[in-house]
Amino acid sequence: MRLSLLAKFTIATSFVLLVTMGLFAYINVEQLEKLLFEEAVSDADKLSETIIRTTHYHMLEDNRERAYQIINEVGSQKGITQRIRMINKFGQVTHSTDQREIGYFLDKKAEACNMCHSGPSPLVHATTMNRSRLFTDREGKQVLGLAKAIYNDERCFTAPCHYHPKEAKVLGVLDVIVSLDPMHQKVYAYRNEIIVLTVLQITLIALCLTFFTQRFVNRPVRQLVRLTQQVGEGDLDTRVTLSSHDELGELASAFNSMTVNLKKVHGELEDWGKNLEVKVEERTQELKNIQAQLVHSEKLASLGELVAGIAHEINNPLTGILVFASLMASDKKLDPSLKADLDLIVKETQRCAKIVKGLLDFSRESIPQKKPSSINAIMDATLTLVVHQSCFHDITVVKEYNPDIPEMLLDPHQIEQVFINLLLNACHAIAGSGEVHIRTGFDHVNDEVSVAITDTGCGIPDEIIGKIFDPFFTTKETKGTGLGLSVSYGIIEGHGGRIDVQSTVGAGTTFTVRLPLLHEAPLEAAAAAGQRQQSA
Repeated sequence: MRLSLLAKFTIATSFVLLVTMGLFAYINVEQLEKLLFEEAVSDADKLSETIIRTTHYHMLEDNRERAYQIINEVGSQKGITQRIRMINKFGQVTHSTDQREIGYFLDKKAEACNMCHSGPSPLVHATTMNRSRLFTDREGKQVLGLAKAIYNDERCFTAPCHYHPKEAKVLGVLDVIVSLDPMHQKVYAYRNEIIVLTVLQITLIALCLTFFTQRFVNRPVRQLVRLTQQVGEGDLDTRVTLSSHDELGELASAFNSMTVNLKKVHGELEDWGKNLEVKVEERTQELKNIQAQLVHSEKLASLGELVAGIAHEINNPLTGILVFASLMASDKKLDPSLKADLDLIVKETQRCAKIVKGLLDFSRESIPQKKPSSINAIMDATLTLVVHQSCFHDITVVKEYNPDIPEMLLDPHQIEQVFINLLLNACHAIAGSGEVHIRTGFDHVNDEVSVAITDTGCGIPDEIIGKIFDPFFTTKETKGTGLGLSVSYGIIEGHGGRIDVQSTVGAGTTFTVRLPLLHEAPLEAAAAAGQRQQSA
């Protein structure tokens, strides 16, 4: 059976109150009964003293009938005494309100005599409590008996009515037996009142505790349980509205803070989940690009070795053909028809030689001779060389330099070669009038320098943009060898950088060279180590 917190609290409190108030009522009733008993003993003692004093005069006059009449009148009052008897020093009942006892001798062990005669010698003076006794009468009722000694005094042993020896200290005993029914009735009535009051108090307190517990404890706890279930179902906008400043108020405040933090974390998790796929795709693309670069580098290295061998083998025959063709063409006696053919041979041989030179440059692994240089100055020097080309006559060059770019450690001749290749490609792509925008910048976050060359040419189709750095790939059927961008790519890669390409067909192309801003000391040490390795 499941009990609520309110029921448990109410039952526990009621049980404590029941035990506490029951114990208090029991002690109170016991104390009352003790006080009433002491009061009954005192009343019985006063009654005995009153009877002795009232009958004293008649006993001195030996008027026993009048003395016995007074005793009978006192004993006949209902609710005061049950029986009064007078016992002489020999234990004989000389008078009693119960006529059956008159003349009867009592044993010392009788309940009326045993109190004073229980020891080796009878007590002459005894306290009131020692002279009182409780016993059950013939009807089974509890009664109180009090024996009071009648002492011998001067008037008794000198009285003319009768004579008692002067040595006799006690002449007899007046035994008063009082009913305890009035006392018991008061005790029973008080006990019943205590029981009723206790039940009423417990009921009232339990109702009050139930009300206040329901109002200030159970209702807020149920609200917290309900709102906690809502939070568990995903409603993170739930808030507890408690204005109390006690522990439940602190719990409500902590609950609200928890929901705010949970909502914040949940939002962050949602954002992270939404961005995770994008980040995975970006990282996957980066890995693909790195893998493509590695494959491209390996391909270039293998191709470089092959090209170097082929170039060396072809270069010598081409040199002989070119020399002998030139000598024959310079002969004045040569038939003019043959001279045109020889001039064509010389021209095509020179073109083959140019291709072989490009192959040798592509295959040659030269170590960059790095020194502090300004990227803006290198670009200006490159423009000085290329702007006089015929293809640049109708092209406007727009420069947007960042003057705050620090000097860098690089090989200015190799970087200049890269810029020449990129500018000539831009010029060929425009094929007429247009613009070439050159922007230099510095990324403080990634600590790298960028050079962007944008043309307004024809653009590069998407299906071939991934092949432009491959050796011998060219869209210029007779004007190019297809090695310029490959050589440029290898130079920038040797400087620890990269080349990014963005192109739109019909709008133009942007080549962005990105170079790390390296510190001087490590680079000089690396260059020196490279030179030592080369010399070795």
